[in-house]
Amino acid sequence: MNHGASPDEGDDRVAQVPRARAAQSPALGRIPLAVVVVDGAGLVTHWSVGARKLFGHSREAAVGALASDLMPVSGALRHQHERPRESAEPGRAGASRDGSDLIDHPDPEGGPATGTHPGQPADLGHLGPQLDASLGGESCYTTAGRAHLADGEPGPGAVLWWAYPLVGPGPERLLLLAADATQLTDEQGWYERVAPGFALHTEFAEAAELARRLPEILPSMSPQESARIVAQVLELGYPVLEISQHERVPVTPDWGVPKRVERRTRLLRTATDQAVDPKVAAAAAAELDSDLEYAAVRERLEFLNEVSGAIGTSLDLARTIEEVSAAVVPRFTDVAGTYLREQVVAGEGFPDGPPDATTLWHRVAVEHNDEPGRWDDVIPVGESMPFPVHTPFFQCMTSGEPVLVPRISEEMGRAIAAQFEKRDISPLINNRSMLVVPLKARQVVLGFMILLRHRERAEFNDMDRVTGAELAARAGLVLDNARMYTHQENVAETLQDSMLPHIAPRMAGCDTATRYLPGTRLGRVGGDWFDSIKLPGSRTALVVGDVMGHGLNSAAMMGQLRTAVQTMAGLDTSPTQLLRHLDDLARRLGEHYLATCLYAVYDPIGGELTIANAGHIPPVLVRARDGRSELLDLPTGAPIGVGGVPFETVRVPVEPGDRLVLCTDGLVEVRGEDIAVGLAALCESAAHPAASMDDACDTIIRALAGTLNRGRGGRKDDVALLMARLNGIAAEDVADWEVAPRPQSVRTIRRKVREQLCHWGLDEAVPTAELLVSEVVTNAVRHAREHLRVRLVRTDALLCEVRDDDHRLPTLLETAPTDEYGRGLQVVSRLAREWGTARTADGKTVWFEQPLR
Repeated sequence: MNHGASPDEGDDRVAQVPRARAAQSPALGRIPLAVVVVDGAGLVTHWSVGARKLFGHSREAAVGALASDLMPVSGALRHQHERPRESAEPGRAGASRDGSDLIDHPDPEGGPATGTHPGQPADLGHLGPQLDASLGGESCYTTAGRAHLADGEPGPGAVLWWAYPLVGPGPERLLLLAADATQLTDEQGWYERVAPGFALHTEFAEAAELARRLPEILPSMSPQESARIVAQVLELGYPVLEISQHERVPVTPDWGVPKRVERRTRLLRTATDQAVDPKVAAAAAAELDSDLEYAAVRERLEFLNEVSGAIGTSLDLARTIEEVSAAVVPRFTDVAGTYLREQVVAGEGFPDGPPDATTLWHRVAVEHNDEPGRWDDVIPVGESMPFPVHTPFFQCMTSGEPVLVPRISEEMGRAIAAQFEKRDISPLINNRSMLVVPLKARQVVLGFMILLRHRERAEFNDMDRVTGAELAARAGLVLDNARMYTHQENVAETLQDSMLPHIAPRMAGCDTATRYLPGTRLGRVGGDWFDSIKLPGSRTALVVGDVMGHGLNSAAMMGQLRTAVQTMAGLDTSPTQLLRHLDDLARRLGEHYLATCLYAVYDPIGGELTIANAGHIPPVLVRARDGRSELLDLPTGAPIGVGGVPFETVRVPVEPGDRLVLCTDGLVEVRGEDIAVGLAALCESAAHPAASMDDACDTIIRALAGTLNRGRGGRKDDVALLMARLNGIAAEDVADWEVAPRPQSVRTIRRKVREQLCHWGLDEAVPTAELLVSEVVTNAVRHAREHLRVRLVRTDALLCEVRDDDHRLPTLLETAPTDEYGRGLQVVSRLAREWGTARTADGKTVWFEQPLR
């Protein structure tokens, strides 16, 4: 390459002097680098500390701005139609991959030179937004050049730059490296010209070291992004300083500290050679030591700041662990293994007591930059193990302080490897530097990280120990936040799951199916509930309600209201009276408690629904005879907790096979739209035929989720859905007798029950049924005044109800051997599957249920 002299003269001068000079300055190529990554639109996505120092723009101002507005490297930002020319010297340093000479060319007018082809316009900075076309796959060639800043611009007067087009799944499309060209000019002027170029890194003696150090130029990127970019850089050509066609010096990043070390060494050597006053030399050395310490501390603080910004983006425990591991590899360490205690992994409370040799530690993450799969089989994620007392891991977890092992000896490696049965990990850890840092929060050790560096890399030192401790403290706080969030989510979901009923799919004359979907807004806990309650007279109460709001308070209030509904329903309270009592209860609980509730009672023998509504959306009734669905016209009523508003009861005749669909508004309501749209969709989907009740519920959920939530970010509120198929009970399955309340009636009822059971073919049930009926009717005869009625109902069990006009409820008593009365209900309790009592408008009902084979 001709640099202003004849080929012979230039080559002789540049070839001889640099060789001699290079022997004296082995770190010639170690220069501060600016690292910038540009996306397909020409916008900066990564702006290193070196770029801030070189070009004078802060990271906040640079990221998201046009690269062409910040850097004088327009040669890298070419027109879409530009293509490299053929060269007679393919593959030489300073050329693109096809041999095109893209190194700077002097301007004959003395103006700035750019990395363009001769004869092409130099001012291409305005083409930043067109990068997507030129870098989106049409060109895969590297470029390099020299740029000059205009007068008054911040930064050095001349800049060397290297540009790498990138391919991959991410938005990155261009990697730019830049350096201050003035720093490459020798004080004596021996180097008149140094040009940027490219070469295979394997052409140099320290090829492995160059490849290993290359990731350091991308300090704040994730290991995946950094590895992808570094692989492309090595393939396209390693950045070099070209002094001649035969003299190339590889570029390695310099973050400032090594040069201070060289300055200190040079100063002390000069002071010794020139017999400078020792006090003056010591003072100068102390000043340099202070500068060195300041630079090192600042570098560590910048690293910790970057790590803090990279972790804690999610409250998901697994995601947080991944972020912590990715933040330290490879910039701070080469291998990072994270171990957590069992309670932390499970999202439970703080672990009980300090850890000991029996404490199990779960390996939750292993991040490394070794060969793929090298650690995966030997140290698999998900394994649990204790650590003995003699290990540095036990020392870290019990003391809560970092433990530094400069080099793992063969003996220590064997001791550590002994903890892993059937696997020898000593080849992976021997002779490596190790730092074990605790992950703790509020003085409690949640886990620890094992950090290992390659054998060729500098050992961990005391400053690394301090940095690792600070890193672990910040990571521990983030992990604790994720743990507490997971713990609260588990508590809330457990609370809500415990309050939601487990409804039997079959009841007397009625089949049910339910669905509950937690909400996605303000957590997964809400106040929606449903219930199905067995009532006297073979009836079933169907309930659905919605407490306004979300969170633990709503779930707790839901539990109280649901318990109150079950209690009052067990007393056979009428629908209107039940809602009235519920309203009074809500107001006693607090002024801000509001809820909607729909309470329906199904009588399968009479074929009737009795419904009362408290501000809830109406149910849908699907008729079996023609498949038509309709919204039941019910009085809306006021929500529970408003007070002072009457509730009304509506009676709806139904036929066997009809289906009743009750749900909460989270299924049909969309913010900003009329709820009638959701109700219409509910009616339409409920009428869709299905093979089973479960299939019918799933059809409704899918249909409404697709209709109402498409394009709106998904469902926000929780959903409760209750569907009941009203099968009814046929008249031939019911027997009813009314007798006078006198002793002779007991024998009469026993006979009628025996005859009816034989008629139904239930001969095996006769002895038990006769005994139970005799005990209950005897008790009714003793207390009834004028009326006594007995009813048998045959379903999947035998139900017997005895009604009389006395309001006093019988109770189960403890009897002594000498007591004459009180054993009747004990017999019923022992032999019946279920039994109970309830007051009615004109007396009481005592019932029992006898299982049938």
